[in-house]
Amino acid sequence: MFGIISFNSFAQGFLKTEGKKIVNEKGENVLLRGFGLGGWMLQEGYMLKINKEAQQYRIRERIEELMGARQTQEFYDAWLNNHTRKIDIDSLKAWGFNSIRLPMHYNLYTLPVDKEPVAGKNTWLEKGFALTDSLLSWCKANNMYLILDLHAAPGGQGNDLNIADRDPSKPSLWDSEANQQKTIALWIKLAERYKNEPNIGAYDILNEPNWGFQNLQEDKNGTKEKLNAPLKKLMVDITAAIRRVDQKHIIIIEGNGWGNNYNGIFPVWDKNMVLSYHKYWNYNDQSSIAHIIKAREEQNVPVWLGETGENSNVWFTDAISLLEKNNIGWSWWPLKKIGFNNPMEIKSNLNYNSVVKYMNEGGNKPKESNVYSGLMELATYVKLENTIIHRDVIDVMIRQPFSNETKPFKSNIVKNNTIINAVDYDLGKNGYAYFDVDTADYHVSTGKRSAGNRGRIYRNDGVDILKDSLQYEKYYVSSTEKGEWLQYTVSVEKKGNYTLKLNTASNQSDGKISVSVDGQIVAKNISVPNNGNAKVFVPFEIKNVPLKAGKQVIRIITDAGGYNFNYIQFLK
Repeated sequence: MFGIISFNSFAQGFLKTEGKKIVNEKGENVLLRGFGLGGWMLQEGYMLKINKEAQQYRIRERIEELMGARQTQEFYDAWLNNHTRKIDIDSLKAWGFNSIRLPMHYNLYTLPVDKEPVAGKNTWLEKGFALTDSLLSWCKANNMYLILDLHAAPGGQGNDLNIADRDPSKPSLWDSEANQQKTIALWIKLAERYKNEPNIGAYDILNEPNWGFQNLQEDKNGTKEKLNAPLKKLMVDITAAIRRVDQKHIIIIEGNGWGNNYNGIFPVWDKNMVLSYHKYWNYNDQSSIAHIIKAREEQNVPVWLGETGENSNVWFTDAISLLEKNNIGWSWWPLKKIGFNNPMEIKSNLNYNSVVKYMNEGGNKPKESNVYSGLMELATYVKLENTIIHRDVIDVMIRQPFSNETKPFKSNIVKNNTIINAVDYDLGKNGYAYFDVDTADYHVSTGKRSAGNRGRIYRNDGVDILKDSLQYEKYYVSSTEKGEWLQYTVSVEKKGNYTLKLNTASNQSDGKISVSVDGQIVAKNISVPNNGNAKVFVPFEIKNVPLKAGKQVIRIITDAGGYNFNYIQFLK
């Protein structure tokens, strides 16, 4: 295991490559632990719950159709101002992360080719550079590295349209020399601006190219591409342009097929270069990274996992453990969205939900005033202090890859009438804080999607959680299966025999549970009442459960599943 440097002081200077390692100016190994700011400069529809015509330009056009250009601009200005602020970067640093990947949309920095007043000349826009300057200043204040990632290149670099906000009716990056020259010019402009900034960790020059150069009809995303000649040429040209003004910064390259197809790309052409790859929904074993480890060995260059995430806590912990054992830094995706499997969940609202429904399904057009209200409320909810902070996600990324220790999810002081919600089981790994049978989505490896938390709400473990439709902000554990269990670390005020009142709902007759305290079974194979309705909760009692004063660990064990579980109440 490689040592990881301290980021308390920023004497480390520019990052650079040294063989297969990324190091600072002292030659110390640097393991990047970071987040990508997806959804800020570039909205992908799924982050907004929009799944039809979900490129940003189409989302914006459709919003304009609903409430006009002026109010649409007001929304996008508020979105850019609120989505990422100093408080976000301060928080990431406090949580234990040391780097940021900025997915840049070119249209915040320069005009599209077809909008240029003079063909072949570049108009530079201050907005993108100002946003980047602000982000860099916040990273500097926190001794963090900022990696610039061209996420949406002029014309768009792939057939996965939403990623690069590509309009397929216009020439792509690969179909247009003008788009390629604008891409190169943008990198020159960025390099000139940031060449003396040691907090800029690297230039990630082209995100997730996915284009079938040899056979576009049958291999539209370039996963089977053998030569990748246009991709290599453009990356070599970008590198040469950057090096004319900046010799210091690392240049990161990505293969075709969403970053993983490096056929025809090697050998590397720069002495300060890092290979990026992206990893989603596959197993977290050594074979899953064998291709990139092989490339690292053969090319004698470092590897960085530039994008991964969108899975369960179990998957996150296993992936980070695997990566760090192999000295591979990482950047998770994304920091925030309308969705639960990231540190910050953006809350929706009723008016915005109507906009989403209209965009996805059609039907009655929502009122202009409601569209405006819903979107501006969403732009307020995107602020960190208005999001739902998922501390379980942070814990599984920073602490759990290196510890089997469990911690209480909330402070559980047990006295007479104390209630602990079922969903507030301990923080920790599967098999230590809880045990669930279905824990993550491995569909790239298995060909079959699995859910993890099937309710996709409240927490991101394998435990299935649903929202109680009859009570505001109340949740319960569902889809219980034989052998699963939940652990609660409690602190008991007074020793004694307690009655445990479990609030459950079931329309089956075979649900059974056992209870253990500090590893000892104190109630075995207790039948869960069948009240005929899986959504109407009725408490039942388990009497004479001995609890000593102080800390102890209680487990609720499913001997036979099919019931829903809402809370435990302690009665003295």
